[in-house]
Amino acid sequence: MNHPAYVALVSGLGWHVDDLMRAAARLGLSLRPVLFTSLVGRAGPDASVYAEGLDLNGVSALLVRMMPPGSLEQVVFRMDALHRLESAGVPIVNPPRAIETAVDKYLTLARLEMAGLPVPRTWVGESPEAALAAFEELGGDVVVKPLFGSEGRGLVRLTDRETAWRVVHALARVGSVLYLQEYVESGGTDLRVLVLDGRVLAAMRRRSPTGSWRANIAQGGRGEPIQLDAEAERLSLAAARAVGCVLAGVDLIESRDGRLILEVNAVPGWRALTAATGVDVAAALLEHLRNLRR
Repeated sequence: MNHPAYVALVSGLGWHVDDLMRAAARLGLSLRPVLFTSLVGRAGPDASVYAEGLDLNGVSALLVRMMPPGSLEQVVFRMDALHRLESAGVPIVNPPRAIETAVDKYLTLARLEMAGLPVPRTWVGESPEAALAAFEELGGDVVVKPLFGSEGRGLVRLTDRETAWRVVHALARVGSVLYLQEYVESGGTDLRVLVLDGRVLAAMRRRSPTGSWRANIAQGGRGEPIQLDAEAERLSLAAARAVGCVLAGVDLIESRDGRLILEVNAVPGWRALTAATGVDVAAALLEHLRNLRR
């Protein structure tokens, strides 16, 4: 069996894997998708990280496409494997530390804020009583988010104290960290900017078809191509740098007081972005992998 030059670590097969394989064939690259759940670490004479019989230390570059859900131990082991491969000199997109940062909404905001970038007022903690005080401090209109999550899943907008009391106590009972962010009125739109290697590859405005406050494509939003102005481009590139991402999906929201950075995604999808803009994201990403040098 020939050893592929490039490997994409994936949670399963689907549109994004098909698109990567299409782009690889067009570019003449040897790319193989392998499942995260097949990772094996070995210590001793054959010390390395393997997946589906492949020694991943032998690949030219590794793309982290999507990590499946798992227990704390499973996720930690997968990240351990990525760190070991990075230490062995395997180029990884995105780097393990960037993935760890971006998956954690609070750590992401902290990195953005330390870089002097604008973010919404946010409170994070474990006490329901303190969370209720923060609810009032943030204006009595907040969005509760899971600390780990994407595609708009698990978001709840709270606008009255009684509902807030029930929600924060329910979350505390199941051991969740309480993450409250001020609601920012944006007319049901936001911006998704895809950054690759220090440049903006594509951007779209996401718009809720119902006027809902959530514009995520996974929640029914529509994508419209846009040309970013200099300020939006600056914020997007700076956000990717602050989190350490080579590839990043940066979400900006436009409020009355200016633009704010909501999130940075280290494993962004591009199906809606490609449909809206016509940019061949998969090909650009694989071109970047091909240009990496060990």
